[in-house]
Amino acid sequence: MTFALQVHNLTVAYRRHPAVHHLTGAFIRGSLTAIVGPNGAGKTSLLAAISGQVQPVEGSFSFSGNLQRQIAYLPQQADLDRGFPIRVLDVVMLGHWRRVGAFGKMNAALRNDALEALAAVGLSEFGNRLVGELSAGQFQRVLFARVLLQDAQLILMDEPFNAIDARTTADLLQVVKRWHSEKRTVIAVLHDIEQVREHFPQTLLLAREPVAWGETSLVLSAENLFRARQMAEAWNEDAATCRQGVAA
Repeated sequence: MTFALQVHNLTVAYRRHPAVHHLTGAFIRGSLTAIVGPNGAGKTSLLAAISGQVQPVEGSFSFSGNLQRQIAYLPQQADLDRGFPIRVLDVVMLGHWRRVGAFGKMNAALRNDALEALAAVGLSEFGNRLVGELSAGQFQRVLFARVLLQDAQLILMDEPFNAIDARTTADLLQVVKRWHSEKRTVIAVLHDIEQVREHFPQTLLLAREPVAWGETSLVLSAENLFRARQMAEAWNEDAATCRQGVAA
């Protein structure tokens, strides 16, 4: 068994209180894993630490090969400002940034790749629209198209199906399954337990501390879900602070 990413006694803090506490485990290379747990369980904080947006208070990661330089991150829509007047095609072409750099020239071939990515998510005719004109579902398709262009081996997604319609969810799940069939490692924070049971073979159940990690059918047992709720209810917000704080 080859690991894409190993986690060693990881603690991530928010406002100097642990958001993820003493997490140890591994994501198998080519796996499709859901991260689930109660609100405030540290799910987003874990993705932020993996992607390098925040530094752990304690512990570390071990990436396979150069995987740390092949990460694509799809944030929650709520974290993004859609008020800036930018075209859909330009947002998608940002997926080329790793190849061309901040001042690289976007040639016709790269533009065609972006158009193909838009077609793959069902937005062939939307390239010249402003992102502010899109529905939540259409904008999520744009973000998926950008990830397609990144051609990353490790894909992180934070609530990728939140607040979008059923048809868009079904279409984007097919994109996720395509990545899985290509042996990319996909990690997604999700809240729909039945969706996880149906589409995600591996699950990490997190309640700041790990509850269970492994095959979804075993992890999402009634006993484990009850334990996660108990752990969430027992959180002590007045506990001693960590040495440093990080963003949520």
